[in-house]
Amino acid sequence: MRPSLRLLDPLSTRNEPIMQQDYERYEVEDFEVWQLLYIRQEQQLRKSASVTYLEGLKTIDFRANEIPRFKKVNEKLQSLTQWELVVVPGLIPDRTFFELLFNQKFPATTWLRKKSSLDYLEEPDMFHDVFAHVPLLTDVFFVKFLLGLSQLGLTYFNNAAALEILTRIYWFTVEFGLIREQGQLKIYGAGILSSLGETAHCLSKGATRFEFDLERIMHLDFRKDVFQEVYFIISSYEHLYDMIPALTRKMNLFFDKAN
Repeated sequence: MRPSLRLLDPLSTRNEPIMQQDYERYEVEDFEVWQLLYIRQEQQLRKSASVTYLEGLKTIDFRANEIPRFKKVNEKLQSLTQWELVVVPGLIPDRTFFELLFNQKFPATTWLRKKSSLDYLEEPDMFHDVFAHVPLLTDVFFVKFLLGLSQLGLTYFNNAAALEILTRIYWFTVEFGLIREQGQLKIYGAGILSSLGETAHCLSKGATRFEFDLERIMHLDFRKDVFQEVYFIISSYEHLYDMIPALTRKMNLFFDKAN
């Protein structure tokens, strides 16, 4: 879920990825896990997920009884936003993550958790990467936001402090963001969309929520092993994309001064 954990070994993202989804290797338990997770999350998300996410879920045509085939998903994404999935093994370096995003490629694993670990994983699996992330890759402003982050990531990939700021932005938006749609709070962050517990918690009375505050997010730490302590609300995906120029100015000003 954290950007620094989503990259391949360095390779040219202009070439075909060196890894592929081996669909024939999925076992019975894999299909059962996908179905269990899909059904329980889809039922929960009908009321709580962003309309854009739900529309994307239908457009991509995910189904409970079928593990998605990346080739079919990519055909849909290419026709809508010119993005595609590429297979990654798991933990991978920062620069290639941003190179992939810059080239409109979203990294995703192909392995699925076991039944014994339905509710918590230290490292995101395919359900998180595909079920939770892919539907929003159908939205033009959302993918433009990802492109904007990737440009900053490539600019500052040698600067650990800058990358930490970009990680925080990614975390509180792409992974754990909320959106206000027609006066109601909805979920768009993939870390929430793929988690039964976080889905219920983030919209509950016990959760702390703020309007989107770029300056605050840039300096806010987070934990990965608990429900999030705070969530930030955007007004639209265009609003999210429109934040990129302000983030760019702040990054340039801060790190130019630091140098």
